[in-house]
Amino acid sequence: MIEDVVRVWWQPRVRARIQAQAEARGIVLHARARFGFASAAGSSDDPRQRLITQELSGAVARELFAARDAGAGERQQVVILARALGHAYFRDWGRRAHGLQITFSDIEFADFITR
Repeated sequence: MIEDVVRVWWQPRVRARIQAQAEARGIVLHARARFGFASAAGSSDDPRQRLITQELSGAVARELFAARDAGAGERQQVVILARALGHAYFRDWGRRAHGLQITFSDIEFADFITR
């Protein structure tokens, strides 16, 4: 009984601390999913299953938490991640490959790690 009360009291504080840390420092996404961009047939960047480990900014974490808090479903959150991954991975943080249409689907697993 006491353990249950402590867990109820403690868990929201842990979640709030981790959320604040993710929003301030960013997150690392580790996932296996179909990832790529629309391109000419045979391109090495056609969407395919990839193992991805990518650092994402605190702004992405804030956007994901805000979407969750607003009642967004998984589909909207996947769109947020696709945009962020495309910016970081294919566009090299905005330095190249502007205007690509990124695909991120068929997610086998996804883990988030705070930095």
